Amino acid sequence: MTISGKARLAGVIGDPISHSLSPRLHAHWLEAYGVDGFYVPLKVARESFAVALRGLRLAGFAGLNVTVPHKEAAFALAARVDDAARAARAVNLLIFRDNHVEGRNTDSAGLSASLIEHLGADALRGKTATLVGAGGAARAAIVALDALGAKDIRVVARNNARGDILARDMKTAVKAQLQSFALEDWNKAASDVSLLVNTTSAGMRGNPPLALPLDPLPRDAAVCDIVYNPLETPLLTVARARGHSTIDGLGMLMHQAVPAFEAFYGVKPQVTPALRRLLEGALHGGQ
Repeated sequence: MTISGKARLAGVIGDPISHSLSPRLHAHWLEAYGVDGFYVPLKVARESFAVALRGLRLAGFAGLNVTVPHKEAAFALAARVDDAARAARAVNLLIFRDNHVEGRNTDSAGLSASLIEHLGADALRGKTATLVGAGGAARAAIVALDALGAKDIRVVARNNARGDILARDMKTAVKAQLQSFALEDWNKAASDVSLLVNTTSAGMRGNPPLALPLDPLPRDAAVCDIVYNPLETPLLTVARARGHSTIDGLGMLMHQAVPAFEAFYGVKPQVTPALRRLLEGALHGGQ
């Protein structure tokens, strides 16, 4: 890979950022496609986000991937947003145009692509799915499940009020029927479903596991965790032991990056087994 004075610049912005796999992911594609470009991790505090954005635009960056805690701020600052971002009220991709900043949410497309890869395009059509969480990731997941044809989507939130607000807010954005459940109603929420999705940070390295029993879940239901560090969360370990099909968060991470790389560098990359092996090695302490 050759970098010149004409190199296209992009990066990922968040706080913290040292754990991000995005620089390694994009560097792999830059080399694979011989792109004259560079992709950098940018640690920026919440209160400095708007100032950093202006500086990076002036510095000639093509755009940014956005991670916590800036996704909602990116949504607010973008002059134009796509339908997925509007539904999720969060932006994870900023593209710097000549006279405006465009915001997109590729998390929903990334999750859709990962689920299709593992389950097939029609696995959820007309079926019921349950997701845990009521934040921005849950909103993106609802968009993804709706796009795959889910008929009913059940939202289980630790804070029941937040779950109710999420279901109410998104009813006009999706065709699926949305219903909110309190944790006390977990047995009912998990019964007769085809897919369970964890959209919370429970089970992420350093965080406690998702404390919900899988006993009410049908044995033929698939279980997806959007957490990718560790690859096999406690939720997926228990699900695998029960015989469920499991989907980790690495597929979503890889697929959501495809439209970002294309927007930054003008090349649509492919998600390949070699890329997955690279990122798995990084998660296990490799280079």
